[in-house]
Amino acid sequence: MTISFADKYGPWALVTGASKGLGTEFAHQCAKRGLNTILVARSGELLDEQAGQIKEKYKVEVQTIALDLSRPDILDVITPVTDSLEVGLLINNAGISRVRPFLEHSLKQLLTQLNLNTRAAMILAYHFGHKMAKTRRGGIIFLSSGSAKNGTPFVANYAGTKAYNLILGESLWYELGNKGVDVLGFMPGSTKTPGWDLNKPKASSMVKVMGVQETVTEALDALGKHPSWLAGRSNRIAFFIMDKLMTRSQSIRTVGKLMKSLFGPFQ
Repeated sequence: MTISFADKYGPWALVTGASKGLGTEFAHQCAKRGLNTILVARSGELLDEQAGQIKEKYKVEVQTIALDLSRPDILDVITPVTDSLEVGLLINNAGISRVRPFLEHSLKQLLTQLNLNTRAAMILAYHFGHKMAKTRRGGIIFLSSGSAKNGTPFVANYAGTKAYNLILGESLWYELGNKGVDVLGFMPGSTKTPGWDLNKPKASSMVKVMGVQETVTEALDALGKHPSWLAGRSNRIAFFIMDKLMTRSQSIRTVGKLMKSLFGPFQ
């Protein structure tokens, strides 16, 4: 007997960073698959706009939580909304990505990025993972990045946070899989989002920039099938070549030169 996506991961999906980009697309595709959605992001105005669109288009219930997830007390804000709901799918999408040399960031910026990209994702996975394990059903997606594969110059702290997300997701794939919960560490690759545009990349024939719809579809389709997944066939080929045919230092230098060509000049 085939179990539907909504039966496996419903009735509610919680999506962080849901006000734009990949988060918005995750919310729409979850709703399209029959899940009620909880949208979390800093901007209450943008969340309300997305909530209205999702309700009208998919006829599901939507809750919004305006919250800066880099704060230490996120559960104090989230649990009053979610304790009465059964969250069967957690999508840890929220994150900060800014391309510039490590020493050109302020320490405050780096710590905010660390808290949002890793600490918040871990807290939410722990909280909702306990609930899912009790019901022996559900799913968790950690948004990682191709930069998690090896050192990535000019997004050093970001790459470190995404490596954490990838390894945490893969590890929990085994641990929570024994409790009926599917976990995925998902690497989007280069995707046309507001965050991508903010970094003002130059056009390059070496980089295939995916659309949010195809990227999110790959993520949701990979959940329950793989411990981790890298979106885009060309991305999978490129990283296979670097893993198998290059030394670690060669891979880092190659990626560093590509980052300079896309986002430079850097010193």
